[in-house]
Formats: sequence, structure tokens, C-alpha cells
Amino acid sequence: MHLAYPAVLAALLFCTGLYGVLARRNAILVLMSVELMLNAVNLNLVAFDVWLRDTLHAGQALTLFTIAIAAAEIGIGLAIVLMVYRNRGTSDVDRLRDTAEGHEPAPTAPTATAAPNTPSEVTA
Repeated sequence: MHLAYPAVLAALLFCTGLYGVLARRNAILVLMSVELMLNAVNLNLVAFDVWLRDTLHAGQALTLFTIAIAAAEIGIGLAIVLMVYRNRGTSDVDRLRDTAEGHEPAPTAPTATAAPNTPSEVTA
């Protein structure tokens, strides 16, 4: 088997995932794009493992570890997205920047107002 075929396919998958992460606004689509990128890495690991004829099959073992980490990541990520959607009503990544700490609106300067009413003005 030529190494070029899985390597090109993995590069295309990774570039598609990278485009999805950079261009999408929906948090669920961003998570799906991250999964595409991880699958591209897994394809490279298995392809190089077969190409190098590793007796320990380290590439396949690392691929299984990556799949387990990806499953945990997508579970936690979806839970966070669902909580944010329930609280905010949107999963738009650009609108979620308001929830970050330290981005509170700046206090406005007090405006010049008349002096408070004195007791003599109130009775008059």
C-alpha cells in the first residue's frame, strides 16, 4: 500500500475540519469539525503504523487512546453546549463571548444633575 493515499485523504480531512473550526459560528458544528481533525490524525497514525510494519502496533494503540479522548471530549463539549443553549437560547459562538469573565460593560460617567431637593424646596 502506498502511503500517499491515506496521507492525502488525512490532509483533506484535516483541512476540512480546520475550515469548519475557523468559519463556523455554531458550537455543535465546531465540535464536529474538531472530530474531523482528530479522525484525520487517527488515519495518519494507522497508515504510518502499517507502512512502518511496527511489531508493537504503537500507532494503532495511540489511535485507540485518541478515540477514547475524543469520545470524552465530545460528551463534555455537548453537555456544555446544551447548558449554554438552555441559559442563553443560542449556540452561536460569537454571541457567547459575552459570558467570558472580564468583559463586563464599562461603567458610564455620572451626568451632571441638579442638586437634590432640600427640605425647604419640598415644603414650598
